[in-house]
Amino acid sequence: MPGKRCSLVQLLTMFALAVVWISQTTPVHAEASNESAEQTTPFESHIYKDENGSELPYRLLVPKDVQGPMPLLLFLHGAGERGNDNEKQLVWGKDILLKAANEYHCIVIVPQCPEGGWWSNIDRAEGKMTLNPKPAEPMKNAQAVVDQMIEKYDVDTDRLYIMGLSMGGFGSWDAISRWPGRFAAAVPICGGGDTSKADIIVDTPVWAFHGDADPVVPVELTRAMIKAIKEAGGEPKYTEYPGVGHNSWSPAFEEPGLLDWLTSQSLAKEKQE
Repeated sequence: MPGKRCSLVQLLTMFALAVVWISQTTPVHAEASNESAEQTTPFESHIYKDENGSELPYRLLVPKDVQGPMPLLLFLHGAGERGNDNEKQLVWGKDILLKAANEYHCIVIVPQCPEGGWWSNIDRAEGKMTLNPKPAEPMKNAQAVVDQMIEKYDVDTDRLYIMGLSMGGFGSWDAISRWPGRFAAAVPICGGGDTSKADIIVDTPVWAFHGDADPVVPVELTRAMIKAIKEAGGEPKYTEYPGVGHNSWSPAFEEPGLLDWLTSQSLAKEKQE
């Protein structure tokens, strides 16, 4: 139950499960469409290369004929979609991303983490989750892609958003903890983060999701983040799905009002408040 306190043994077990998840690809993510992303989506295919030759494939969808600055949504996939085909990262969430672009006029960036890479750089030793000083290379490159889009297009920098599932949920918590004030809102789905950073992200609007029967990423990881933010004075939104396993992103993407809530958030508005 959400209000129940866990023993040290239970907490260590939860983190052990998270470590297992970190070391293995989650099979549920591997279900791909018979058609390629190239055939079924209008997302453009690009590859970012940094000064050291590191590459990050990504898909990009820019709304057409939009007047004025556009919000931007960075979407982070889960462990099973890693690779370099620049397609698998659109297995999950394609419909909500298309809606974000077509109906809410968001520039949408969907990078693909390389095999063996991670969006978050968190030390999971000794039953703790501690944010390491440097970002993971795929996350660093994803942020560089966001910067490129800001330079190239008319982006409303007060309305940058981040959303991610599973490994991407961890990445969403990582990003708002690492770069406070960059994102106007975050939607971490079945992830977890460093609870000691709650005071840093307390002013970032968050709507988190998790299934209480998740066998891969323990629901207690999201509960702990929400609890820590509330104790720091924040008011995060949290939806927990009874009986739902690891694929809590499926009901989350269908959640009424999710995109309305997300795109209504603005750093400008937060500063005024």
